[in-house]
Amino acid sequence: MNYFVEGLQGSGKSTLVKRLSEKNPDYKAICEGEYSPVELAWCAYVNKETYEEILKKYNDISDEIKEKSFAEDDHMIICYTKILTDIVGFHKDLEQYEVYNGRQEFEAFKDIVFRRFRNWDGDKYIFECSIFQNIVEDMILYRNMSDQEIIDFYKELADITKDKNFRILYLKTENIAESIGVIRKERSDEHGNEMWFPLMTQYFDESPYAKSNGVSGVEELFKHFAHRQELELRICREIFGDKVTVLESKGYSDDEF
Repeated sequence: MNYFVEGLQGSGKSTLVKRLSEKNPDYKAICEGEYSPVELAWCAYVNKETYEEILKKYNDISDEIKEKSFAEDDHMIICYTKILTDIVGFHKDLEQYEVYNGRQEFEAFKDIVFRRFRNWDGDKYIFECSIFQNIVEDMILYRNMSDQEIIDFYKELADITKDKNFRILYLKTENIAESIGVIRKERSDEHGNEMWFPLMTQYFDESPYAKSNGVSGVEELFKHFAHRQELELRICREIFGDKVTVLESKGYSDDEF
């Protein structure tokens, strides 16, 4: 059995991953930025020629890059956000090689996601936000795709994964503003300066979706989150069905999973 822990930002995914790990100590938990067989968030995805160019460009930390790199088919995956360096511009440079935020043509993006899920045959994994969050954000905010187009994408993904052994644990948030308010405080520095939320609002405001619809600001961001949750829950109900357990965010018991 494998577990996919899903839900909006602030729904308590990290806490549930920790509780699942404590309950299943023989399972491997994979969070954003770590090497994952199914998820590429905060990782660079490059062909081998580009990989060699990166090693040459950042020769002083090439050993660290190699340590955080993984070969997969004809590509290399670099977990670059796990590399500590004071080289100016390194992380920004590697960011351009992520697959999300419209950086790939849709058919190429779809092929990457589907191929990795198709090839994955592991067991006893706990994945944090690896089915919905980054994929759905990409399709809504950077591709302006309709709900039906996104649903059709997940119908194909469900068919690819139909024989794989997993459960989706979806944390449903009743009060989005309140949940976001909690992590705004948690993700602030020691002086109370917010670190995460300004980046989140900037990410939304600068997205093709926000620009094409003439929207911006916190209220519109929360509307987006509400729409995303509604869509993801619909996909859970209509497509993944009995592979899904919906939990009340921060209000569930261990007996429910």
